[in-house]
Amino acid sequence: MKRLLLTIAVTAALAVPMHAADSSDAVVASLVTQAPGLRPNVLKLALDAATRAEDRGLVPRRNLLTVIDYSLPSSQPRLFIFDLAAHKLLFRELVAHGKASGGNVASFFSNEPGSLATSLGLFDTADTYNGGNGYSLRLRGLEAGVNDMAWDRMIVLHGASYVSQQAVKALGRLGRSWGCPAVRPEVSQKIIDTIRGGSPVFAYYPDKSWLSTSAFLTQVASAISNASR
Repeated sequence: MKRLLLTIAVTAALAVPMHAADSSDAVVASLVTQAPGLRPNVLKLALDAATRAEDRGLVPRRNLLTVIDYSLPSSQPRLFIFDLAAHKLLFRELVAHGKASGGNVASFFSNEPGSLATSLGLFDTADTYNGGNGYSLRLRGLEAGVNDMAWDRMIVLHGASYVSQQAVKALGRLGRSWGCPAVRPEVSQKIIDTIRGGSPVFAYYPDKSWLSTSAFLTQVASAISNASR
């Protein structure tokens, strides 16, 4: 009988859907330890949002997660890329925001074409191309009214010379884009080739309206309350 019960228990456990974006406290603590500057509540929001996107079949590459915390100043690393299967930080990098979003610290976000502002919310990575900013990665906004114009706005991840420690020393901040998350040219191709092809990108700021209405965050009210403080 004990053997039968054990078999049933194991079978039941294996039948539970497993997500690469595991937001358990132990996983969050392990990842945050590797990513100085990233707060646990922000990472938990990102993991929960990625899990909901996975459940809807929106992000085929379940083993990766990119988190950008725009509440941090541009002068410090605020882009974090994790290999969730290996529980490992792959990149911790500087990233620029749009020139209309603010100076060193972003405070304005928009989905509107021509706004020159950064968009918040959950994206997934698409295809690459070579354009005016060199090798670039297109992003698809997954949140209606929040970032779903990203494709039409040509919001892409690309390298830019104004993303550097030299820029920070000269300006007190990074240079700014037209709304794109721009990174250091030295790492742009490696980052793009790592996350391209359907992995989630979570762009965070403690905007209470977005946090309370996002289709990917509506079931994590307690985490939202903590992260928005």
